[in-house]
Amino acid sequence: MAIALLGFQTTIASPLSVTGIGVHSGREVTITLQPAEAGTGIVFSRQHDDGSTSEYRAVSAHVGNTDLCTVLGTSATRSIATIEHVMAALYAFGLDNLIVEVDGAEMPIMDGSSEVFIDAIEQVGITNLGVKRRYIRVTKPVRIEAGASWAEFHPYDGTRFEVEIDFDSKLIGRQKWQGDLTASTFKTELSRARTFGFMRDVERLWAAGFALGSSLENSVVISDDDTVINVEGLRYEDEFVRHKTLDAVGDLALAGAQFIGCYRSYRGGHKLNANALKALLSDASAYEVVEAPSRSLQARAREFVPVQALEFAPWTA
Repeated sequence: MAIALLGFQTTIASPLSVTGIGVHSGREVTITLQPAEAGTGIVFSRQHDDGSTSEYRAVSAHVGNTDLCTVLGTSATRSIATIEHVMAALYAFGLDNLIVEVDGAEMPIMDGSSEVFIDAIEQVGITNLGVKRRYIRVTKPVRIEAGASWAEFHPYDGTRFEVEIDFDSKLIGRQKWQGDLTASTFKTELSRARTFGFMRDVERLWAAGFALGSSLENSVVISDDDTVINVEGLRYEDEFVRHKTLDAVGDLALAGAQFIGCYRSYRGGHKLNANALKALLSDASAYEVVEAPSRSLQARAREFVPVQALEFAPWTA
């Protein structure tokens, strides 16, 4: 299937702000998304109590810890955590240029999904900047393995995700989501899928200083007898794999550019997603930089043409 892709860079039409609780810190945090000029990329700017700021481009080169979430930066005091749900919304809606201002150490978890960020973006609207967008097109398979887990990129005439999970839990078991990624598909099939966890892990995470803001308001919690504790139940029958797919969208957005290809994973997570992306970007023979062939607003993925872009490395600092 050939997907029509937007040929031009975008930003939001006006600033927007969202306030919520950090899932790991338990502290209130506000983020403000500011429109930015073409070529800016997605830049996260953390404001510290002493008046200083830490800035990171949302690219693979700036990814730090990926154990429980995706973190930009390696400093414990200046990094920015849990960016994946915001990045997934920005990527799915084709937003290329933004300044994401945050007054804390992590993004607000909201309801554990990307829905709030999608709603906020739709309220302010998206602006076409009239400058051509460049894509990373996968040209050959790239695969990594980590124990029983694996992830791979394949050439594909569009942008596609095929994510499979396999948990030692009768409630979850083996689930798979696959589909071509568009703004509409993301909104209806993935954006409302919430993060999830097991009650048996809670005390261990709390002792380590994580999940201090986790609650039934922002997480699907699975009890020791393998049932969902949340009164409202699941939003999708296979909400677990849909959330893992949402995470993968956000993690791969750190390519620094939209990609044309298919991403597949089995028993993956943030670390596997990050390492797969690094494997792709470290092999110059595995991708090419392309852009739309004309001034048309949209073009089919197969119509995009390679450009001379030796200096183009969107995943670097």
